Formats: sequence, C-alpha cells, structure tokens
Amino acid sequence: MRDVSPWREPVPLDGAMGEPRARGRFGEYGGRYAPESLVEACREVDEAFREAWADPGFRGTLARLLAVHAGRPTPLTPARRLSEALGVQLYLKREDLTHTGSHKINNVLGQALLATRMGRRRLIAETGAGQHGVATATAAALLGLEATVFMGERDIERQALNVFRMRMLGAEVIPVTTGSRTLKDATSEAMRHWVGATGDSHYCIGSVVGPDPYPWMVREFQRIIGDEARVQCAAELRTGVPDYVVACVGGGSNAAGTFAGFADTPARLFGVEAEGGAGVARGRLGVLHGCRSLFLQDDDGQITQAHSIAAGLDYPGVGPEHAHLRDLGRARYVTVTDAEAVAAAVRLARTEGIVPALESAHALAWVIRAAGGGELPAGSTVMMTLSGRGDKDVSTLKELL
Repeated sequence: MRDVSPWREPVPLDGAMGEPRARGRFGEYGGRYAPESLVEACREVDEAFREAWADPGFRGTLARLLAVHAGRPTPLTPARRLSEALGVQLYLKREDLTHTGSHKINNVLGQALLATRMGRRRLIAETGAGQHGVATATAAALLGLEATVFMGERDIERQALNVFRMRMLGAEVIPVTTGSRTLKDATSEAMRHWVGATGDSHYCIGSVVGPDPYPWMVREFQRIIGDEARVQCAAELRTGVPDYVVACVGGGSNAAGTFAGFADTPARLFGVEAEGGAGVARGRLGVLHGCRSLFLQDDDGQITQAHSIAAGLDYPGVGPEHAHLRDLGRARYVTVTDAEAVAAAVRLARTEGIVPALESAHALAWVIRAAGGGELPAGSTVMMTLSGRGDKDVSTLKELL
C-alpha cells in the first residue's frame, strides 16, 4: 500500500481540530494508505462529503433526522450524589439516551444520508461492541438501504443482544473468525469486502480511523456532541466552560466529537483508554486500516492484540487526530483497568441510577481516581461524555458481580 491522498493546499488548523492539512494529515498522522482498488472510492467519498457538508439542504435533513429519529439534543445531567462524594462538579453528556443507545447514530445517519446522495444502496460496517452495527442497521432500515455488518466471533458471543437487534432490523451479520476475532479483524474484513463492492456500497466506518477522509468526516458528524455540550455548559456553569472535558477512547469518535466543541477553550481535554488497548499511551507509529497513527506493535512492527473488557475499546490503536492532539499537548491520554471500569459502572448505577456502557465507564473510572488522588482539584467542574448505555454489557457484568 502507499499514501495516495490527493494533494490539497494546507488549511490553517486554527490551533487544533480544524480541517486536516494537505493529503488528509493531522501533523504526521493520517493520510490515505489504501490499496489501488480503493483509491477512487476514497476520492469519491471525499468529494461527496465536501459537497454535502457545504450544502445547507443536506445539513438540514441530517439535523431533522437527529432530532426526530435519534432524539437530539441529549441532556447534560448533573451527577449530584457522585459529585458530592468526589468533591467535584460532574456533568454527564447523555449520549446513552439517543435512539439505539449510543453516540454511534450521529455518524451513521450522516454517512447513510451521504450514501443515498452518492447513489449507493448498501452500507458495509464493522462493529465491536455492536453499537455501531445496530446504528448502521437502524439507519439502513430507516432509509431503505441494505446493511452488511462484520463482527468478530468473540464479540458476537459477548454482545449477543446487539447481534439479535441487528438481525431484527434486517442487517446481515457476518462472523469474523480470523486473528483475535474482535474489532481489528472485523475492520480488516469489512475493508476487504468493500474492495469488491465499491460500485453499489458505501463503507460506513464507525470511528475516527481509516483512510482520508474518514477520520475528519466521522469527527464532523460526531462534533454535535461537543457543540451541544458547549452550549449546555454555557447555560449551566458559572464559568461557562468546564475545567475538564473527559471521554473514553478506543478508535476515538465520541472523544473527537466531544473535544471538537471545546478545543478552542481553556478546558483541559482528557481521553481515557483501556489499559490493554492503549494506542496513545503505548503505541508506536505505524499504518493500519488505511491511516498512519499510533498502534500497539511488537519488536518486528507487527500489530499486536489489544484487550479490554469493553468490546468497543478492544482496538490496537487510535485515530490519527488523537495522536496529533497528544503531540500538540492539547489533550492528555490516560488508562484505566478492567476492574476500575467495572467498579465505576457499579458506582454510577448505585449513586445516579444510570447503568453506563463499559466503554463509558472507563472515562468515569479515571474521573473517580483523579478526584480521589488530587489530580482533579476540589471544586473543579468536569464534563464527561457518557457515550452509551450498559444494556449490552449486562451479561458480562452478571458474570463478574
């Protein structure tokens, strides 16, 4: 493979989280490392997205769908009892309350509308925790499209509820039995399938990964999280902007969308990775799934297996913009363990009556640890994105508790 992104004149980043620079780059990361058979497909997606994103009609249709079908805007909920216990003011951006139960619907509705605009009749997707697969199946049913979802065999076993939901919505779910049988391999199989189906299918990538323009496009579809939260914080907080903005990071779409709303403010941005899938914390520069970023690798440069109790964080790398934000010093990335995430999920359930997805529980686990250890000063305001609800993780939690 080679980087074949078309040359574009550099666009000023205006600090952070603007449009990528030439050839889809965020600093030294990003690009379009694609097999020749996908070069034209990526170029078509790039051109179509730019035209659509500049079209008020497209954006108006998406805004209406997000309101009447997905339930936006989602509320900003003060976690009153937990805040009192931690000594900070914690607010939760409730993406768990969207239709389908996670932030994934924001991106998928955008890409599904784009697919229909391009004349594509089928969506291809990968999924780990199943939430992106459910969102893709939902959007396909809503817009009269077909959907094919690739999912690792191991994830199919631990996310049986979401597999049933996808199939009930009419999607074809294809088990991936190679490699780790998790998200990385599902993504690889989905991209291979797209090679032979570019004429009638659109690959609906679920995170801020993949070849240009996907990292930027997915972030733009997800920035509604941060934009809404920015307005809500301005109305709720005395200072108008929280001291800390926190989100979990696997590939990193909910965090990228959240951070985009606060990148030009004094808020400190924190991305929380799984200890066993920490692409930013322990990754090295490499290429995977069409982009250059930070990935877990062995001494020979081979991608190594990630691990997380949260299937959506079980990815051996991170989106290129997150790697760039780390380099800029604009965002910090930290890790928590499986045990910390489970304890945080239980604590939120018992103090606030909210059962979070285990992915989101990673972000909360760091907030709890940082507040207890003094990293979050007493009285600080913290806005945390609760990226999904925990229904899908009940079987996993039941085995542990």
